[in-house]
Amino acid sequence: MSLDYATLDLLRQSHPAWRLLRSDHAPLVASFLQRVFIAPNVRVMAQADLAEALEDELFALRERLGAEAFPKSALEYLNDWAAPERSWLRKFYAQGSDEPHFDLTPATEKAIAWLGTLIERSFVGTESRLLTLFELLKQMSEGSETDPQARIAELHKRRDEIDVEIARVVAGDIPLLDDTALKDRFQQFIQLARELLTDFREVEHNFRGLDRRVRERIALWEGSKGALLEEIMGERDAIADSDQGRSFRAFWDFLMSSSRQEELSALLDRVLTLPPVAELKPDARTRRVHYDWLEAGEHTQRTVAQLSQQLRRFLDDQAWLENRRIMDILHGIEAKALALRGSPPPDEVMSIADTAADIELPMER
Repeated sequence: MSLDYATLDLLRQSHPAWRLLRSDHAPLVASFLQRVFIAPNVRVMAQADLAEALEDELFALRERLGAEAFPKSALEYLNDWAAPERSWLRKFYAQGSDEPHFDLTPATEKAIAWLGTLIERSFVGTESRLLTLFELLKQMSEGSETDPQARIAELHKRRDEIDVEIARVVAGDIPLLDDTALKDRFQQFIQLARELLTDFREVEHNFRGLDRRVRERIALWEGSKGALLEEIMGERDAIADSDQGRSFRAFWDFLMSSSRQEELSALLDRVLTLPPVAELKPDARTRRVHYDWLEAGEHTQRTVAQLSQQLRRFLDDQAWLENRRIMDILHGIEAKALALRGSPPPDEVMSIADTAADIELPMER
């Protein structure tokens, strides 16, 4: 995307993340949502619990800044943050519950993540990122090579390098990463682990957008039900087979492997005990970050399953006919209104005897 003037001006006016950064209450919104959602990896929170947590936060701030600093109640602030003109939170009713729930929007999480990058770091590593870029290029080059001889030559080269390394270790020459290299790589690991969790909300957001577009198409569809089903199912298959869908499926298959989970646990335990890494004082949740990935992935999977189930119910014969009947009535009203717009009837169209009903209670004197 080109960051020209028109694009940036449009983002400034319409993007929720930019609106959050411009808000006078940005420090409250970002700090509170980071503490209750992002830091503990909470995907959804009930309204009562979230309002209680925000009320405690507001009480502490009012004690320090004065009562006029934040005059509204916690629930009013939450509803403001979830309003369409802000879209910092998503307010919805969870399946089987009549209590509103809240979740972060991807835009809010991006804004909070960007704010985190503004804090000055005592150590900024670059070597590991350069090596990562180099390794990615190698993977793309080797993975797209169709010449068998070239692939074999590359494998022989790697085998020779491994043989040389084995010989060095046998001879007692064991190359080790120094403290700086360990810190560099660990910082990059933490950054990528956090970004991975952020991506899940965007994946869910994209699936909800697809579901909303499908429902709109159903409501306005004028052809046969069979043709509608064919088009909708084709689109859902296209989403599942898209780059995002395939990437998520590959990630999920990798993480669901019990051997991979055990390997990740062992690696994390080993790395977190290294003195240079311990000096960085990593968050306690780092030890179970792969379980956070699993939890976030399961939430995304459940969301997609619920959307599919709701869509099937929406396409049920009875619901289909009822929706079509309602849309036919609305279309009829629209057509009549448009016909009358140019030449409204001169006489009285409708009369109402009174604007309110007279209520008389039986025991009233």
